[in-house]
Amino acid sequence: MRRGAAGLLGMVLVVSGPAAATAHPPAGDGQARVWVTTVDRGELLHERAPITFHRGRSAHPTIVVNPETTYQRMDGFGASITDSAASVLYRLAPRARDNAVRQLFDREKGIGVSFLRQPIGSSDFTAAAEHYTYDDVPAGQTDFALRHFSIEHDRAQILPLLRQARRLNPDLRILGTPWSPPAWMKTTDSLVGGRLKDDPRVYDAYARYLVRFVQAYAEAGVPIDYLTVQNEPQNRKPGGYPGTDMPVRQEAAVIERLGPMLRKLSPGTRILGYDHNWQTHPGDVGSTPPGEDPETDYPDRLLDTPAARWIAGTAYHCYSGDPSAQTALHDAHPDKGIWFTECSGSHGAGDTEEQIFRGTLTWHARTLAIGVPRNWGKSVVNWNIALDSTGGPHLGGCGTCTGLLTVLPDGTVRPDAEYFTIGHLSKFVRPGAVRIASTSFGTTGWNGQIMDVAFRNPDGSTVLVVHNQNDEARTFAVALGSRIAEYTLPGGALATMVLPRLTDAHPGQIPLAGATAVASPPGEGAPLAVDGDASTRWSSGTAQAPGQYLQVDLGAAKTFRRVAIDSGGNLGDYARAWKLEVSRDGASWRTAATGSGTGQLTDVDLPPTRARYLRITSTGSSASGWSIADLRLYRHVR
Repeated sequence: MRRGAAGLLGMVLVVSGPAAATAHPPAGDGQARVWVTTVDRGELLHERAPITFHRGRSAHPTIVVNPETTYQRMDGFGASITDSAASVLYRLAPRARDNAVRQLFDREKGIGVSFLRQPIGSSDFTAAAEHYTYDDVPAGQTDFALRHFSIEHDRAQILPLLRQARRLNPDLRILGTPWSPPAWMKTTDSLVGGRLKDDPRVYDAYARYLVRFVQAYAEAGVPIDYLTVQNEPQNRKPGGYPGTDMPVRQEAAVIERLGPMLRKLSPGTRILGYDHNWQTHPGDVGSTPPGEDPETDYPDRLLDTPAARWIAGTAYHCYSGDPSAQTALHDAHPDKGIWFTECSGSHGAGDTEEQIFRGTLTWHARTLAIGVPRNWGKSVVNWNIALDSTGGPHLGGCGTCTGLLTVLPDGTVRPDAEYFTIGHLSKFVRPGAVRIASTSFGTTGWNGQIMDVAFRNPDGSTVLVVHNQNDEARTFAVALGSRIAEYTLPGGALATMVLPRLTDAHPGQIPLAGATAVASPPGEGAPLAVDGDASTRWSSGTAQAPGQYLQVDLGAAKTFRRVAIDSGGNLGDYARAWKLEVSRDGASWRTAATGSGTGQLTDVDLPPTRARYLRITSTGSSASGWSIADLRLYRHVR
């Protein structure tokens, strides 16, 4: 299944650490280097003049980066060298092909792709005349001993490209995924559709088949880091390309056999489960055999089986649902990782190249580059790494897909939108980087705001990916400790900044898990001000007036020295004048501070203060509403 691209705008910030060669001089102390990609292709990872961080405040929406709060460790960013992608790259003259591969995998001369998801056998993107696996035998025959197993098909083009990619980027991680077991293992005796035969001998043979693949690739110089047992196991009716309906019980049965084999024969290879959409596609629900459960909670069920002991985590695709499903699964199974492993750009009939580039860039930046890692994704992986100008070759399946690179009829190579959405991550966020906290005002569903995600690299550098969802230019600020920088990002642009390391970028934020809130007027919901998500907000719903308030119960007394009142991305809806009161019991209150608001983020600095309750009251008037998108407490003032 393929999903069309829709709109957005993006940006990447890198704080301290190595950067690509550029015509601009190295940034000085307190300066950020800036790279930009615009939706009109006017700038494509183009370095602009650096900007300066300084002490001060901003009236604009402010992204506050907090390196003390950490989340998942990142594995990488990339795509797939499908059979079609390899074929297209091999149409190029050797020197041109070498340049294209460097453009993909070299971090200095290209974007440093760091994760590949490789089909195990044929997929819809196959240049061959017929679909294939690594153990095909004549109809009616079987091969339980796997005597006919061979990866010979891949030796001509796919494996040489993989070896070259690994030479260019030694940090490259590789995931192997089958679209179908060999036909003789299936109920239909066909690669297209059907299930594994419900036979322990078949489950065992299929597990051995996958291990043989891992071993054969390792012997060919391409170690496999991860393995899934079936691409899109709920896609019961693939459109003329390999696919297999694999219910939870069958996937678990294969993994129960595969896990011990890998532990013995390839202990460095880890198993990922599911490998399908954020939510079960309505078409997959509708194709469920009569009397069977559609298993719309497939990942949860799989991780609740005994096979979970062999599973490192879950792999997701983008063609139904949204990235919030990843957070829901993480909350239910926090000991398991989450990888995002497939999404293709697409287009409608008659779309111009300009429309395709803009739509793909914006949807992928909002939903994948930012939405996936903000929802615990350890990888962001697109589909084809290269295709021709017709979106092929393909054998069944998607006729409107796009790749990172497009090989044109004249033999030239054009990097397209997915090259840049992946590149603004892969060029700067290294494998092993950790996502860190940052306030973000936008949503994957598009609300026209600034959104972002931050990372800390193994070398100590920090990367912040920012996305302006609006078609108009937007100005925002980035705060690290006491330093701040403002930047105006054009409508539909993507950018990258590199900043020298700052010594005062650790604010000592106090977690507010369990905090509750009430407000007058109730407005859009007081709890939204303390949910740790600046894309949601309490809003008065009416013009500002004296006496309006937000009252917070921290759940227990806490000691703090700073209260940050963040009004979020809706410019102008900060309190014109305010009073901060504190209480230990919710009955006796004292005024801790008063002041006037001058911008979206108000930092209230206090002597060490211990309280369980806080109340922020408006003491001024304005025709605009009053919002609090995020309330934060800090132990320190820097």
